[in-house]
Amino acid sequence: MSKLQLRAFLYQLAAFAILFLLFRYLIASYTGLTGIWIPMTAFVIGTIIGPKFQAVRTKDGEKLFMKWLFIKGIKEIE
Repeated sequence: MSKLQLRAFLYQLAAFAILFLLFRYLIASYTGLTGIWIPMTAFVIGTIIGPKFQAVRTKDGEKLFMKWLFIKGIKEIE
């Protein structure tokens, strides 16, 4: 696992964790869901809405890219 692959994994994990906790709080506060449905719903929403990070080898070397639902196209991070 290269340095950029590890960085992509950590960015992906951090983004998901932040979104999961945010949506878990919002769902618990503002909906009538109870029990296991709160974290399950937060998981699904966090997975769908979260940005996707990927390290790709190109002819110029390895680069980090991000794709997100709210940004058109793919953005190069590094």
